[in-house]
Amino acid sequence: MNSGQVHSGLIIVDKPQGWTSHDVVGRMRRLAGTRKVGHAGTLDPMATGVLVVGVNRATRLLTFIVGTSKTYTATIRLGESTLTDDAEGEVTGGSIAAAVTEQEIRTAITALTGEIQQVPSSVSAIKVKGERSYARVRSGEEVDLPARPVTVHRFEVHGIRRVNGGRLQDVDVTVECSSGTYVRALARDLGDALGVGGHLTALRRTRVGPYSIEQASTLEQLAGDLRILSLDDAGRALFPVRELTDAEATDVSHGRRIAPTEGAGTPVAAFSPDGTLVALLENRGGAARTALVFAPGGE
Repeated sequence: MNSGQVHSGLIIVDKPQGWTSHDVVGRMRRLAGTRKVGHAGTLDPMATGVLVVGVNRATRLLTFIVGTSKTYTATIRLGESTLTDDAEGEVTGGSIAAAVTEQEIRTAITALTGEIQQVPSSVSAIKVKGERSYARVRSGEEVDLPARPVTVHRFEVHGIRRVNGGRLQDVDVTVECSSGTYVRALARDLGDALGVGGHLTALRRTRVGPYSIEQASTLEQLAGDLRILSLDDAGRALFPVRELTDAEATDVSHGRRIAPTEGAGTPVAAFSPDGTLVALLENRGGAARTALVFAPGGE
């Protein structure tokens, strides 16, 4: 598709290192020719990989995508702690990690897998009394964030190597986790559990919900072709599907209730007979009611 036109849909971006998620949104606004652009879950500037961007009506889907599970590849450096729990922060501590064994690393990783209580990185976007935690930390304030439940579905080691003359060890891992999990905090906690300190030196997000890095495009590629995924395709990828009759599609497009969707416990993407995403439906009060309408009646 040519830039300058106004579309609705999702763009799967392979975010480059050094860019903020906000930077990417700004670029997409220019390429899509619309101000109505948002993203589904921030990636730190140091990180690369999948950033799901919504354009126009598809921005209404982003809140559902934010809550999906994520997959990352990462490198954790053992032997150094940093202010930000990643390579962008100054080194604040640590000790020689040469004596740490592979079995000790794997045992500590097992303890960080499953349902855990995680204290987010203090240099995060979480708000504390109306101000971002990272802003408070960078102004010299000490911030203690409460632990919160997260789920680490998979925390797999792919390689361990000694660096810096053997004083440090780098651990290459894959992490599949629930929304709200900080991989930086996993690196910190792994180093703390081993008594040597740890931080993240590389992070690449390879999956967000149903969208993988194989579907992502670089900013250079998108400048020539927006590669926008239609609202209809997004609905089918993200939700259970209900095919409507013509009469049901008319009712739903006007926000009217229809018969409940059998066995549906989550929002359901409702499609008209011609394959157009009409709305998201939720079962409430013995009927299927509209949670979001994408094709309002009369348009």
